[in-house]
Amino acid sequence: MMNNNKLILNSILAFSFLSLAIAYFIQYVLGHEPCNLCLIERIPYLASLILISLIFIINKFKKMIAGIVLLFFIFGFVVSFYHVGIEQEFFSESFVCDLGSFNGNLSKEDLLKQLQSRTPISCKDVTFTFFGLSLATINTVMSILLSGIMFKVIKNYG
Repeated sequence: MMNNNKLILNSILAFSFLSLAIAYFIQYVLGHEPCNLCLIERIPYLASLILISLIFIINKFKKMIAGIVLLFFIFGFVVSFYHVGIEQEFFSESFVCDLGSFNGNLSKEDLLKQLQSRTPISCKDVTFTFFGLSLATINTVMSILLSGIMFKVIKNYG
């Protein structure tokens, strides 16, 4: 079972790295600006890279660290599901989608700077699709699958 976990965790490491590489490729090479929720949806993949590497490096607290990775993927599922709901107009955009533009009291200089800067991308605008699915939709499915896989890893630790 432990060797099986090592293979699964290495696969999740590779998948997380690939997912982030694709996200950055879409952003910086293809020129699709992410919205704030898109950026938040990257957190579980970055966290899994760090935490799974930690499992291999310190070789202790494996079950606890795997549990934290599971919580990050559950968080990713919730955020992605919410994002899909915004894209499909089941939910309205929240303050998270507009973090870059709220500053309370603005001086005329601040207002001018804000007008000259780029406007933030709306969370309901799908700028990139893969086989007709938004990246938030794909991430929703992947996050629930990764949550299930991490649950199995934890169970394997006993």
